[in-house]
Amino acid sequence: MAKTIVVKQVGSPIRRPAKQRATLIGLGLNKMHKTRELEDTPSIRGMVASISHMVEIIEERD
Repeated sequence: MAKTIVVKQVGSPIRRPAKQRATLIGLGLNKMHKTRELEDTPSIRGMVASISHMVEIIEERD
């Protein structure tokens, strides 16, 4: 089974560049404190790293 990470939105996209808002939507996050379990791939890690001020990784699962 593939590794997954649980990502939680902790910052608001208000007054942020459109690219950062689009990244949040691409991760499936659109409301504060919403969590998503995503596959742990380099592309997902890159998206999380680019908006690290708005999201946090809660858990890494095997």
